[in-house]
Amino acid sequence: MKTKRLTELGLLTALALILFIIEIRLPNLVPVPGVKLGLANIITVFAVYHYKASETAMIVVCRVILGAFFGGSLMTLLYSMAGALLCLAGMLFLKRVIPESQIWLCSVFGAVLHNIGQIAVACLVLGAGMLAYLPFLLVAGCIAGAFTGGCAQLILLRESRKRKKRDA
Repeated sequence: MKTKRLTELGLLTALALILFIIEIRLPNLVPVPGVKLGLANIITVFAVYHYKASETAMIVVCRVILGAFFGGSLMTLLYSMAGALLCLAGMLFLKRVIPESQIWLCSVFGAVLHNIGQIAVACLVLGAGMLAYLPFLLVAGCIAGAFTGGCAQLILLRESRKRKKRDA
């Protein structure tokens, strides 16, 4: 891997981690455990469309591990890793059918898959009663996914305008 590419991946990982840490410092908007905006997903959905799958996976795994180290616990690591990997797998698949111009839609599906991964781990650890949270998490995931996907969409639009100005 070239130094420039590794630097880009490191910067994206750092940015995702910063967004994650900022988010855990914000007060909860909804009193349902597990509901959050998922700001780090802005970086993930951007990387899905602009980097190789293995590079995006490195960003996600490093961010989840470091995020658990800085702001969570071992249980946070389990929930986050399960959700993040299911989300990543789903978005990598969806990238083939959802064009970059509708990246926000891929983000919505990714957020829903993230919640399903977290609930699956919660059911394994705490029992099937945790399925009661799933409807709340799915609705919140759709809203959060649309927000973070919209942010990623704005970044892509701005980036393409800068590229057009530079090339002109």
